[in-house]
Amino acid sequence: MESINSIINFSKHPINDLNYIQECHSLIKKNSLLILENFLLDKSLTNILNEAKQLEGKAFYCEQQHTILLSKTSNNFDDKDPLNRPMTSDKGCIPHDLINHKSDLNILYHSDIFKSYIKNVLHLDNIFPYADSLSSINLNYYQKGQQLGWHFDNASFAITLMIQSSTSGGEFEYITEGRDSKSNFVDKKLISNAIDGVYQPKKLNVNDGTLILFYGRNYLHRVTPVQSDTPRILITLNYNEESNIKLSENARLTFFGRTN
Repeated sequence: MESINSIINFSKHPINDLNYIQECHSLIKKNSLLILENFLLDKSLTNILNEAKQLEGKAFYCEQQHTILLSKTSNNFDDKDPLNRPMTSDKGCIPHDLINHKSDLNILYHSDIFKSYIKNVLHLDNIFPYADSLSSINLNYYQKGQQLGWHFDNASFAITLMIQSSTSGGEFEYITEGRDSKSNFVDKKLISNAIDGVYQPKKLNVNDGTLILFYGRNYLHRVTPVQSDTPRILITLNYNEESNIKLSENARLTFFGRTN
C-alpha cells in the first residue's frame, strides 16, 4: 500500500512540522480560508483523477432548491427576503463506499499525520469519520450548466481537494462580510446585493491538486455554472468533531440516491 509520503508534497507542505502548522493556523484564523496550492504530488493527483474518471459513470445526480441557509423556502416569509430566496444546486456525487479502500484518497483521509494536521490547524480536540458508509469522502462532479447556489455552510469547517477545474465557468465566489452566526446576525442588504450581482464577490481560482480549508458558516459562497464540456471535479473530505455521527437518511437519499 502507498504511504502518505507518496501522496502529499511534503517539500512544499510539511504538515508534520510544528512551525508550518502554526503558520497555517494563523492564516485560517485571520482569513477563514486556507489555500494549499500543489498539496498533492503530481503522481497522486493523476491517480486520484484517474479514479474519479473511472467512477464518473456511477455518480448520482441531483438538483436541489434551497435558501442561503440551506433550508426550504417558506410561505411565511416575503419572497424578496434574501433568507427566503430560492437557490439552485445541482451536481453528481460518488459516495465513500465506491472509492477503492487502497486508493490515495482513503490513505490520505485515514492518515494519522493528516488528521493530526487538521486538528492542530483548526484547534479541534478530535475528528472522526462519518459512521455511515457513504459520507466520509465524496467525489463531486459539476457538468456543463451545473452549479452550487449561494449559501452558508451548516458544518463548522470544510476540507476540499480540487482535482479538475472546468475550462470555463465553475468559479468559486465568496464574500467575507454579511453574517455572524454566533450572534445570529445577517446583513440582508449586503446579502441581497451579492445575490443580485451589485456587490462584487471575491473569486478563488486554484490549480488542480490544491487543498482548501474553509470556514463557510459566515462566508456566503457559491460555484458559478460550469460552461465547459470539461467537468469540475472536487473531493470533499468530511469529518465530525464527535464520534458515531451519521449523515441524515434524508440527506443521504438526496445526495447519493440511497441510504446505505
